[in-house]
Amino acid sequence: MTTLGIIGAGHIGAQVARAAVSSGYDVVIANSRGPETLGDLVAELGPKARAATAAEAGTAGDVVVVTVPLHAIDQVPVEPLAGKIVLDTNNYYFERDGRIEALDKGETTTSELLQQHLPTSKVAKAFNHILASEIATAGAPAGSPNRRALATSSDHDDAAEFVERFYDEIGFDTVNVGPLSESWRVERDRPAYVVRQNAEELTANLALANRLP
Repeated sequence: MTTLGIIGAGHIGAQVARAAVSSGYDVVIANSRGPETLGDLVAELGPKARAATAAEAGTAGDVVVVTVPLHAIDQVPVEPLAGKIVLDTNNYYFERDGRIEALDKGETTTSELLQQHLPTSKVAKAFNHILASEIATAGAPAGSPNRRALATSSDHDDAAEFVERFYDEIGFDTVNVGPLSESWRVERDRPAYVVRQNAEELTANLALANRLP
């Protein structure tokens, strides 16, 4: 069974861990405060999960989820993630991250920034446009009427395919936005951001998005 390394144990990281464990994945999860602070979460997740440092989670994961604030992505270990699929959950909140001119001008995307930091990894966008509390609770079996859909985006086909498979396992359809340069379509303040939508509705909302406010 695939091991999911999760770097970041906040709202999104914890919920992705819950969904992954429920689907049979092993999980190695890290935060910025040290594995000893994750005892309660790991106890809840059970024997398929353990706490570690960020480097250890990156090394242990067959696939790695990076879910840290955008201003902290330069602290994500590079070498342990080399050659691996990396799921990026980030959004740009200038109130938290400070102003980033290239994002303000629409010259790049948050996922492209992570891909630049991790040049030998295969970054795919995931879980950035759903409320964290709904990741482990809003899924439905494949084929369910009006099944909720989430987007992914990647410059690597195998990374996008993993996200599609993982989404399906935890209860969601997928719409592939295309390369990372198009991932802005599901970022903050766009029509597809944190609303419930099926695949047809998500596709329509992606088309409605404007690059700049």
